[in-house]
Amino acid sequence: MIDFGFNPLVPRPIDRPTPVPLGGNDVDLTALDDAKIFAAPDDPAMWPTWRAQLAAWCDDARARNAFTGSLYDRPDSAWASRCFAVAQVWLWDELLYDAIARRFTPDRFLADARDRLGGLDGLVLWHAYPVIGIDDRNQWDFYRDVPGLTGLVDALHGAGIRVFVDYNPWDTGTRRSSDDVSELAELVHDLGADGVFLDTLKEANPALVDALEQARPGIALEGESKLPLARIGDHSLSWAQWFADSPVPGVLRAHWYERRHMQHHVRRWNRDHSAELQSAWFNGVGVMVWEVVFGAWVGWNPRDAATLRRMLPLQRVLANVLHAGTWTPLAPLDAAAIAAGVFASRYELNGLTVWTLVNRGDTDWSGPVVPLEPQGTQEAFVDLTGGRRLNPSERPRTVVPAHGIGGLLRIAPGADNLGADLDRALAIVLAVPQTADAAFPHARAHRIGGLPGPQPTPTQAGRSLRTDPASVLVPAGQHVLTVRFRARETGMYDGAPYVDEWKPLPPRLHDQRTLERVATLDEPVAVASAEVSNREFAEFLGATGYRPHTSHRFLSHWAAGVDGSLVTAPTGAMDEPVTFVDLDDARAYAAWVGGRLPNEDEWQLAAHRPGFVRRIPAVWNWTESEYTDGRTRFVMLKGGADHATPGSEWYFDGGVREPEFAAKYLMPGLGVARSSSIGFRCAWSAAVEATDEAMP
Repeated sequence: MIDFGFNPLVPRPIDRPTPVPLGGNDVDLTALDDAKIFAAPDDPAMWPTWRAQLAAWCDDARARNAFTGSLYDRPDSAWASRCFAVAQVWLWDELLYDAIARRFTPDRFLADARDRLGGLDGLVLWHAYPVIGIDDRNQWDFYRDVPGLTGLVDALHGAGIRVFVDYNPWDTGTRRSSDDVSELAELVHDLGADGVFLDTLKEANPALVDALEQARPGIALEGESKLPLARIGDHSLSWAQWFADSPVPGVLRAHWYERRHMQHHVRRWNRDHSAELQSAWFNGVGVMVWEVVFGAWVGWNPRDAATLRRMLPLQRVLANVLHAGTWTPLAPLDAAAIAAGVFASRYELNGLTVWTLVNRGDTDWSGPVVPLEPQGTQEAFVDLTGGRRLNPSERPRTVVPAHGIGGLLRIAPGADNLGADLDRALAIVLAVPQTADAAFPHARAHRIGGLPGPQPTPTQAGRSLRTDPASVLVPAGQHVLTVRFRARETGMYDGAPYVDEWKPLPPRLHDQRTLERVATLDEPVAVASAEVSNREFAEFLGATGYRPHTSHRFLSHWAAGVDGSLVTAPTGAMDEPVTFVDLDDARAYAAWVGGRLPNEDEWQLAAHRPGFVRRIPAVWNWTESEYTDGRTRFVMLKGGADHATPGSEWYFDGGVREPEFAAKYLMPGLGVARSSSIGFRCAWSAAVEATDEAMP
């Protein structure tokens, strides 16, 4: 058994909540500056002292950092404090992009998020990783080279969604066009992006902050991990990624420091999000919904999705109370409720009092929650998570499901009762049935056929193996194959690679893996000895007049005529493998020669036989191993390429590879998949050849 030196299912010390010193006034509290979550004491008798220490730390920390909160006072940046639900989405997610119709479908994506999860406030358009590095394109190319991207952003803005772009500071080995600060600022300006997600960074440097602010005043910056206190003043959001809480709910350090600083809880590989949801509800912050992690499906279960659907409309309508009201974490509750594992934060503003309740216990709590109020008051109560205004004669109570949330609102006489806004939120809550179903909604990838596209007519076809005999024969039967791959976050065939793990670390992340596959060939298959060349593809174009459905990047390295038509491959490159072709282009050529593409197993088996060669320069080969899990399309590439992007382990695999190696390539659309590093070869049924030879 491999000793990893750590248990990947257990929070690391860096992830754990920080205890709060509960001594006298002379206790040094500066160690709390570096906390993720302030751990809460188990003993309720210590909660007042704990709250007092948190208040003392906050006052001192603000003074030491000369914090003014001016960013949060600005109207153009105030939206970030209400951005409760953000999703990460791969640009080519099959809910956001229709691979058949070849168009973006934001309405479909947003409708799914609304119906299952309660809707989104923001969306991070993830663009380059994990395909960047396949060739020399940089991270800016993977945004700017997307047809219709500005239209997608406009559509999201029209639906009230804030749009974030992704910045990859580790992208240093691709082509250089300008410095990162200038490139990112220009991209933000041109797209009208509202925020920037700082991939792998806790914070942006001040020069980048200034440049982005000039490009888009009010821009929101969100780091991937714990944000230093000194930067809360110019970063309006941050991830609470892999933040472990204490058994009694604790307080998020950055949000306690500045209540308008929005944090998003996220544990990307988890199939149970109840802990994140409870902490978000208790603290008045949001969540990151990330159901497709770089091509691996990690969908939300029905219980957690229902909790989020009930939570979000309430947070949105009560945002002012949650972020400007007096906050009492671990507020007094009915003693029986506390004994059952029910805890609450209390927020009070202008006659409105909100209790955000969480149940750490294993059974539902349906008894009284808040302490008994004096009789004769005219205060009104609302069962927030029950979706109804209570009768004044009722003692205020609500059901708090096991490992779930509950909520109560008290409205003092003369206070704003929030009217229609609250009624609409309660109607949404009431329409969402409670469920204890926490089963993971599996979505396994399956192999699919080609997309419909232009096909040669019968008179254009007619070539066969007899007229292209340079091939190697793979016999029929059962073959046991060894497949090697790098354990990236994409996984391979069977879903998420790091289920329920805290931050994957080497050697769990990016190490070399081996698996065994059994391939059964019902008939012998002939696989072309070499990749299709520029010369051969030019012959195909001349004979068929083939033009792809989407011409973007098609043979973009070929010379073009005055009318824009393709003329010829680069001089001296006619015998090089044709590149800048996508899967449909390759399929069309293969159909013209009476064949198809080999699948990954056939390719690998052929590569071990005499006569199999690689053209120069070596390029990855498309295969007929295209898969989808309903959200991500991917293709297994074989062979490797001469190109290898240096400088980061996050880049796509490069270099020439042994036949056993397979790379999972997530499929961009609209021609973006076409690359200088990907070509193809053809395959034929050898049984068809034998039949043809027998014909007179």
